[in-house]
Amino acid sequence: MDLATIVGILGAMGLIVVTMLMSGDLGMFINIPSLVIVVGGSIFAVMAKFGLSQFLGIGKIMGKGFKNNLDNPAELIDEIVELADAARKGGLLALEGKDVSSDFLQKGIQMLVDGHDPEVVKSMLNNDKKLAVERHKVGSQIFMAMSAMAPAMGMIGTLIGLVAMLANMDDPKSIGPAMAVALLTTLYGAVMANAFCEPLADKLSLRAAEEAQVKSLVIDALLAIQGGQNPRVIDTMLRTYLPEGKREVET
Repeated sequence: MDLATIVGILGAMGLIVVTMLMSGDLGMFINIPSLVIVVGGSIFAVMAKFGLSQFLGIGKIMGKGFKNNLDNPAELIDEIVELADAARKGGLLALEGKDVSSDFLQKGIQMLVDGHDPEVVKSMLNNDKKLAVERHKVGSQIFMAMSAMAPAMGMIGTLIGLVAMLANMDDPKSIGPAMAVALLTTLYGAVMANAFCEPLADKLSLRAAEEAQVKSLVIDALLAIQGGQNPRVIDTMLRTYLPEGKREVET
């Protein structure tokens, strides 16, 4: 689980709720019509911007923001160096049947064992990387669109509430509920956009960048193994992908 995402979103929501409680009864901040306008309106409006299959995958996409299933680069490098040592001693065929933790690395190893040219290996794996990044990008775009649409729907709800209020100025009892709809839709839109959708969109963008980096590391490693590079040289080369403080080889 990604604690930063969970703690960040829950913390923001929690502070908002605490502030509401300090302002009075929490019930006065709950209005079903306002929620319907903001949440329902945003969902359907964003659905119209994307393909149906893309939008229906929103649950799986959202899960990537709360879970970090990417390979650990440092552990991956150690695994790759072992594979490079095996290939240097027994040739590329020595890698056949090796158990590895990464599906992407496994796919690349199979290509080396099958004897594909380096350019073919590089082209196919780069294409795989590009498609993976594009999938993350679509997810980020969906939530970014939601973060833009929620305040807009909040404004629409505000206008609806104001129209209802102005149309019934002669009935004092209707002014309060109409004003509540007017103000709460704006509140819901702002909260939905800034405390949930936009942070999640940015996290998905970060996931895309992280996955692209890991896949680039694997591609460089496979091409170096195929080229017969010394495992120590491969280790040194791949550690440039790590933060500077984590580049030293553990002994």
